[in-house]
Amino acid sequence: MQNLVVSVLVAGCFVYALWTLGPKAARKRLAVALLDWKLPLPEVLKRPLAAAASPGGGCGCNGCDRSQAKNPASAGPKPVLIVRKRQG
Repeated sequence: MQNLVVSVLVAGCFVYALWTLGPKAARKRLAVALLDWKLPLPEVLKRPLAAAASPGGGCGCNGCDRSQAKNPASAGPKPVLIVRKRQG
């Protein structure tokens, strides 16, 4: 029983590492394939798969600038703060 639990944990960590560290093109193909099979996946798995399968922009970015579009007040330049240490 203990070997089974450890095997499931190691397999889960392996899949997570492949998904996180793998290339974006491979994640997209895998996500599209899994969603096309119409498997009864839980919602926790469907959301990241749908996000990975969605068509990206032409620039190859992942949409990190969308938060600025929602809140235009934070879209301006950020001030730079210089902190100098006293000598002595």
